[in-house]
Amino acid sequence: MDTKGRILDEALTLFSEKGYANVFVSEIAERVGIKAPSLYKHYESKQAIFDALIREMNSKFLKQAGALHIQGDDAAQDAAIYKGLSEEQLIQLGKDLFHYFLYDDYARKFRKMLTMAAYHDKELSEAYMKHYVDDPLSYQGLLLGLMVQEGVLHTEDVEIMTLHFYAPIYMLLTACDRDPDRAESAVGILEKHIRQFNRLYGRKTD
Repeated sequence: MDTKGRILDEALTLFSEKGYANVFVSEIAERVGIKAPSLYKHYESKQAIFDALIREMNSKFLKQAGALHIQGDDAAQDAAIYKGLSEEQLIQLGKDLFHYFLYDDYARKFRKMLTMAAYHDKELSEAYMKHYVDDPLSYQGLLLGLMVQEGVLHTEDVEIMTLHFYAPIYMLLTACDRDPDRAESAVGILEKHIRQFNRLYGRKTD
């Protein structure tokens, strides 16, 4: 790994351990094994490191989405993919994504960093809301809305249907962050959630 990558990795670890506000650039440099002036050759400030972490998190997620044969950021393309999946395939995809966010070291530390700072830093609070509330609801709302238009799903209110889908997943992930021992039962609940969602909103047949 090059120096820029090591800086990001060590910074994310420190931010997730101590909180963004409590970490100084000199500490990051020490963890990397360089002097602070050398670090500034790669990133001009702690803010620049944080911005790079967000870009890296987005890049890693899209790479993971690609490995699961979805786009992850294009609702139209993903709706075309999702409507061709069986319920069992949807469940497996849901489990794979849940496991990624729960166990991937980078994703886990990134979420912890934003969670810790959300109550103390307005900018990081906004970043938390964007990554774990606003963006997922926007993407899933578009995706589910397109599937309603295609007749794959049915509902009178796409916004409420989107909340019905995402809110339990968000809750399960948050619960596992607080108590990792709940992970196994959470995956079982996730499967039941997806099956019930399909029963509630799946295309009606006569």
